[in-house]
Amino acid sequence: MKSVPKAARDLADRLVDFGAVVLEYARRLQRSAASRHIAGQLVRAATSAGANYFEARGAESRADFAHKLQLCLKELRETEYWLRLLERSGQDPGETLGRLRAECDELVRILVSSVVKTKAAQ
Repeated sequence: MKSVPKAARDLADRLVDFGAVVLEYARRLQRSAASRHIAGQLVRAATSAGANYFEARGAESRADFAHKLQLCLKELRETEYWLRLLERSGQDPGETLGRLRAECDELVRILVSSVVKTKAAQ
């Protein structure tokens, strides 16, 4: 069995943790129709980023790996949109939103760096 580098395990764990915190955060949002819509979109995007990363780890080539990492980025950028919308609409049910935005930003930076390095190695 091929071993996974520690950095890849750490990123995978961070993406799972991020998804779990987003799930808990979404449970605490107001119960309006708008909040339910945003919560659903937020949860879908945030959890999809992690799922796509796990899929990328099984990529068949460097090009496939880079493509799947770009899918992770797409989902994280969408997650960032929903988090910003919650912030601007005043629907933040606590202090978690700032931490989520910071973690999302850091995950985007890590994945951008990974995509750049992967494409340069092709």
